Amino acid sequence: MWADLVAFRGKSSAKADLLLGAMLAAGLLLLWEAVARAGLVAPQFLPAPSAVLSAAWTMTTQQSLLWHAAVSTFRVLLAFAIAAAMAIPIGILMSSYRIVGAALEPTIDFIRYLPVPALVPLSIIWFGVGETTKIFLLWLGTFFQLVLLVADDMRRVPHEYVEVAFTLGAKPRNVLTDVALRAMGPTLVDNLRITLGWCWTYLVLAEIVAADSGLGFVIWSARRYVKTPEVMAGVVVIGIIGLVTDQVLRMLHRRMFRYL
Repeated sequence: MWADLVAFRGKSSAKADLLLGAMLAAGLLLLWEAVARAGLVAPQFLPAPSAVLSAAWTMTTQQSLLWHAAVSTFRVLLAFAIAAAMAIPIGILMSSYRIVGAALEPTIDFIRYLPVPALVPLSIIWFGVGETTKIFLLWLGTFFQLVLLVADDMRRVPHEYVEVAFTLGAKPRNVLTDVALRAMGPTLVDNLRITLGWCWTYLVLAEIVAADSGLGFVIWSARRYVKTPEVMAGVVVIGIIGLVTDQVLRMLHRRMFRYL
């Protein structure tokens, strides 16, 4: 087993992967705890994991941390669902019909390089300080990246597949649904998983806009009073939720594409 793990492109079992991941995580936590307890870094800059865990427990029992986490998760999933529902058909059209790609790609390329934080003032002017602004900022950080990834996935479908389908008498609609979408499915799900992670990275930015709920609000409020353990507890919760959603998509990928 160990020979396979250290070999170039070697294979391993799911249990071995889980064990290695857990060992590394435990080692990093122990090192972090040792550094913090040794006083090498001031606690207001790097609190010990035990202090972060204690802060998370207090926030859960006394400050509605789970409710804030649920609010943030809803916002991220809603924004991501809107982005995916728009990006998948637009990306497919961009790579399937040259006129659509030529018209949209320059504009999408331009917008995706704009820093989302710089657009916060504009989003407030356009949508106010309500829920719409938060969803818009999360959507903005996801859509323009995802649509180009979907277009690339569609372009990578071997042209031979399309030619064979037309030769057998398939109509363009059938080629799209029965050939192209099936061929691009594995990479599409992978790109959805990646861009969902990007969506989570914009959460704090979206939730500092006149928010009174969500993990971003919790982190920003704790930062104001230099409550570093609470800040790190909020960050850790975001990481845990992101890891769980990522693993769910990985599991769906394995179940949907067992032949890979």
